[in-house]
Amino acid sequence: MARSVHTFSIPSSTRYLEDVRRFVETHALEADLPEDSVEKFKIAVDEACTNVIEHAYGGDEHHRVDLAIIVEADQFTVRIRDNGVPFDTSNYQEPNLLELTKHRRGGGLGVHIMRRLMDHVEYRTRGSTNEVLLTMYRNANGNEG
Repeated sequence: MARSVHTFSIPSSTRYLEDVRRFVETHALEADLPEDSVEKFKIAVDEACTNVIEHAYGGDEHHRVDLAIIVEADQFTVRIRDNGVPFDTSNYQEPNLLELTKHRRGGGLGVHIMRRLMDHVEYRTRGSTNEVLLTMYRNANGNEG
């Protein structure tokens, strides 16, 4: 399978997340990902984009969120870029799920969900550009393992 890249850009507003999910679904199905993997990607990308919109951009809709789907023989990756406040991975702590449910607090689970659904989640900042890469690996048969 030859490497292919598909790009998409949205304004930084949650009202465009359905378009993002459709974009991910279209290219994941074209790449022959199993249905459960497609659904995992849609959830993880939705969480990542929501974090960018709400935290990196503070809800300011005058910015862009840029996505790229990178399809390779051994992996499927969604790269999300922004120019907002970078995510500080050094201060991240896994949420205490029991405490969250006991106090019925919503939110705070996005990074946890992404890490549970994906094989690899990577954050990096280059200059003023932040990236999160969500990757699922394929096994030798071309199916997710």
